Amino acid sequence: MRRRLVCLLILSWSALFAPAVLAQGADLRIFAAASMKNALDAIAADFQRGTGTRVSVSYAASSALARQIAQGAPADIFVSADLDWMDDVEKKALLRPGTRFNLVGNRLALIARNDNPVAVDLAAPGSLAAALGGGRLAIGEPSSVPAGKYARAALESLGLWASVERSLAPAENVRAALLLVSRGEAPLGIVYESDRVADPLTRVVALFPDASHPPIVYPVAILKESAAPAAPAFLAALKAPAAAAIFRREGFTPLD
Repeated sequence: MRRRLVCLLILSWSALFAPAVLAQGADLRIFAAASMKNALDAIAADFQRGTGTRVSVSYAASSALARQIAQGAPADIFVSADLDWMDDVEKKALLRPGTRFNLVGNRLALIARNDNPVAVDLAAPGSLAAALGGGRLAIGEPSSVPAGKYARAALESLGLWASVERSLAPAENVRAALLLVSRGEAPLGIVYESDRVADPLTRVVALFPDASHPPIVYPVAILKESAAPAAPAFLAALKAPAAAAIFRREGFTPLD
C-alpha cells in the first residue's frame, strides 16, 4: 500500500509539473516556470473568465521549457524564471520582437517544515551543514534550473557551498525541491520565497541576502511563431493592477 501511494504521488506530481502536451483546443498556450503556478493559474483564470479565451499553461523548469521551444514545441508565450534562458530563446530568434519585458522579481529562501525547529545563521560557515544533521539539502538542479543556479551562487558567495555540496538533493524544478521538504524527505531546501507562500506546511528559516546572488527576474515574451490573437492582450493583463495584486499575494515583486 505504501509503495502504491508513493507511486501515485510521483505520477500526480509529474502530471502537474512536467512540460506536458498542451490542452486540445486552447486559444492561448503558455510555457511558464514552475514557481509561477499559483499566481499564473489565478491570472489565467481571471483572463479566461473576462475574455472567453481558453488558456492552457504548462509548468516546468525554465531550462526544460526553453529547450522544448527550441525544438518546436507549440506555445504562444514564455515566462522564464531567469534572464539567461529567455536570452537563450531570444538568441535563437524565437521571440516576437518588441514583446519581451521583465515581469516580476523574487527572493531566495532557506526553508524547513513547520514542525522542524531548526535555526540557521547563514553568516556562520558551519551552521547550514550542522542543521542538515546528515540529511539532504533540496535545491533545483544547479547546472540548469534557475532556482538551483541562484542557490549555488548564494552558497558560494557566503562560503557555504563546499560544506554542503555532497549533501545536495537536486530536483528537476523548484517546486519538486519544495515538495521534498514539504513531505519531510529533506530537512532543508532552497526555493523562492513565493514557493514557501504556496506551501503552508513549510516556513522560511532564513532569506539569502540579495547581494549574494544575481537578481531574480522573471522575463516574459510572445514567441515568434505564435498566431494567437489573444497573446498581446494577455501580456497587457500581466501588467495590470489586478495581476500585480495577485503577484504580491503570492510572494513576488511586480516590476515596472
